[in-house]
Amino acid sequence: MSEYRVEKDSMGEVRVPAKAYYGAQTQRAFDNFPISNLTFSREFISALGRVKSVAAKVNAELGLLDAGISEAIQKAAKEVIDGAYDHDFIVDIFQTGSGTSSNMNANEIIARRANELYSGSEGPVHPNDHVNFGQSSNDVIPTSIRVAAVLAVNEELIPALKHLHKTLTKKGSELKHVVKTGRTHLMDAMPVTIEQEFSGYARQIELGIERLESALKRMRELPQGGTAVGTGINTDPKFGAEFAREMSDQTGIDFSEASNHFEAQATVDAPVELSGQLKTIAVGLMKIGNDFRWMNSGPNSGLGEIQLEAQQPGSSIMPGKVNPVIEESLTMVSAQVIGNDAAITVGGQAGNFELNVMLPVVAHNLLESIRILGNAAANFADKSVKGFIVKEEQINQMVGKNPILVTALNPLIGYDKAAKIAKKAYAENRAVLEVAKELTDLSEEELSKALDPLNMTKGGFVD
Repeated sequence: MSEYRVEKDSMGEVRVPAKAYYGAQTQRAFDNFPISNLTFSREFISALGRVKSVAAKVNAELGLLDAGISEAIQKAAKEVIDGAYDHDFIVDIFQTGSGTSSNMNANEIIARRANELYSGSEGPVHPNDHVNFGQSSNDVIPTSIRVAAVLAVNEELIPALKHLHKTLTKKGSELKHVVKTGRTHLMDAMPVTIEQEFSGYARQIELGIERLESALKRMRELPQGGTAVGTGINTDPKFGAEFAREMSDQTGIDFSEASNHFEAQATVDAPVELSGQLKTIAVGLMKIGNDFRWMNSGPNSGLGEIQLEAQQPGSSIMPGKVNPVIEESLTMVSAQVIGNDAAITVGGQAGNFELNVMLPVVAHNLLESIRILGNAAANFADKSVKGFIVKEEQINQMVGKNPILVTALNPLIGYDKAAKIAKKAYAENRAVLEVAKELTDLSEEELSKALDPLNMTKGGFVD
């Protein structure tokens, strides 16, 4: 059996691997773009298969596509959705800006497989005339981006963030009795409880989820039905609305036809907005991860407030060293998402007249950000937040010697005298309470009440 077969397209003959399901146009694109070896993700390929399946079904219902051909296309597209041909999606991410090469990659794979399902190896299903009927790359690829991203956010990222939120809240509640030194400018400040600190982290995640849900409203508007430039040439005027209805039925997501196809195809504003929200979440996770690293620093020469679970040896030369590897992974993911957002932002600026011409790079970076953020958030919850322990003795010692505790004495003795106590306590490495006994006329009971760190976490004045 020959290693290759000859395929034809409008430009002539092309040699294609004999076992490949793709055809001539895919092969040309593979040869034209030997750039990165990066290809579309599982999420995007699945969404592309969904678009082809739904389009075939709706076109048959509208009487525009033969029922038998439609059924074969839907069966073949289902196999694409399920991942049977991922290895045949070979076109590099850095290709034609419309993603036409990847649209044709899907059309060719589905047509070849549909012909096998329809009537053996040779059948009537054509990649352009049937699989791509009533469509253009210019609405297929933007629609696939939106479907893939909406599904990934709903099925992967939001559940991971909810899990992290729940884990942070639970851990904070378990440690509500622990009062630690608050810090501003990385310097000692007024005390806070760990529960209070963790409530801030949890709120960051909660707001991140709200931001995602808001952005998804715009992402659920589908460009499909605009075809080449937004006018809907070569498709039924009812196709866009029927496509969105069928996609909603099949996914359980409330998709709708774009209210303006010219906006939906000329721009990627909705994906840019979603990416911005992913960046905001990444910035928040970077802050949380770095706080954990600081609290864990030591064990003897750092803050040493908490001890993270040991996950692996930390050094190839220093025996016994253990590093905060989960937090480091989290912060690197955050950096990647921030970088991806920069690429998506530049991509969003590349809309010229009726089409954005950086669709593949927008798709790749957006879906990568969703995937790695979700994975990192769940990993952080399970391998860090759940299992760390608090070094209460170390925390109590640091709180007791925190010179900033004198702030609570301001209403009782004034700022200047309180500052004198703070400086003396710091210079002599003594507890503030001890020094205050020497330098004020307040009773021990009054001082103990005023300088109780737990009372300070409740706000207001110390009675």
